[in-house]
Amino acid sequence: MSGTLKRTPLFDSYVRYNGKTIDFGGWELPVQFSSIKAEHEAVRTKAGLFDVSHMGEVLVSGEGALPFLQKLVTNDVAKLVDGQAQYTAMCYEDGGTIDDLLIYKRGENDYLLVVNASNIEKDVSWMKKQANEDVQIDNQSENWALLALQGPKAETILQRLTDEPLSEIRFFRFKDNVDIAGEKTLLSRTGYTGENGFEIYCSPEAAVILWDRILTEGKEDGLVPTGLGARDTLRFEAGLPLYGQELSKEISPLEAGLGFVVKLKKEEDFLGKSVLAAQKQDGVPRKLVGIEMIDKGIPRTGYPVYHNDELVGEVTTGTQSPTLKKNIGFALVNQEVSDLGQELEVEVRNKKLKALIIETPFYKRS
Repeated sequence: MSGTLKRTPLFDSYVRYNGKTIDFGGWELPVQFSSIKAEHEAVRTKAGLFDVSHMGEVLVSGEGALPFLQKLVTNDVAKLVDGQAQYTAMCYEDGGTIDDLLIYKRGENDYLLVVNASNIEKDVSWMKKQANEDVQIDNQSENWALLALQGPKAETILQRLTDEPLSEIRFFRFKDNVDIAGEKTLLSRTGYTGENGFEIYCSPEAAVILWDRILTEGKEDGLVPTGLGARDTLRFEAGLPLYGQELSKEISPLEAGLGFVVKLKKEEDFLGKSVLAAQKQDGVPRKLVGIEMIDKGIPRTGYPVYHNDELVGEVTTGTQSPTLKKNIGFALVNQEVSDLGQELEVEVRNKKLKALIIETPFYKRS
């Protein structure tokens, strides 16, 4: 398995913590350390530490950086102030999604873009194709590592390792050059679990040190190393999309329910704007909805969805929710059957089982 798969700097650490690895988009990453349910529960009630060093980091700088980004992405990058992060989407001319990403404004003409691991090469190639000579695009993914510390006890644990007043870093804000346990980091607060927590960007060497230091520091608080399995169930309960499932080149941000990142009123003619504007005006042809199974069965990615025996869509993500103890899913369905309370059927192992459209997110922290 390891012959062709890429590894993060923390691969040897997984072995020490009994991580069970899988092929995730060409990377050998831990799906779990103990069990998905136990790790999920730890993040909801205490804390979990994730290695997400496979994510891509791309620096965009130069005189033309802001106009370039305004053309490239759907959100309004001009609204960012230094030290602020923004969630956005990058689209093709036809409105399909190239990727969803985070933009960090580090200073004037200085932006850090964080993209999905499986899309790094595709994204960078697309960016370079759109760029003028007054924009520099530097794929620095190899030089960065990324840890995510998530859960209600995350701040308490991390505060013991830094003098930086963490409560002052608000949601979707970040600080550069933060010293954590003697290592230099960029520290942000965005989250992909529905819980409070931090992303720790650092050098590959620092990540290996910080992984052990943070886990040791948080052990008595119930902190556990957490794999991709729990990351998926956590983000799904919190109603957050995963590229390749809720978003793709065939699925627009509006169809995925991400209208809040599509700023049609910004002056710049961003890529895909005319198609997305038409979708907004005419109504999206398909809509991402939350479903709960009425009949006994778990909806899984790719399962067909029916209404009155007519195929109307498919499940994009589904599982038995560890927090809610219910069988739930996201489904991309035709607009005309997308209302709350609508009854649908999901084909599970050649049987059509009843499901109900319910509100999302499925989980919100109190």
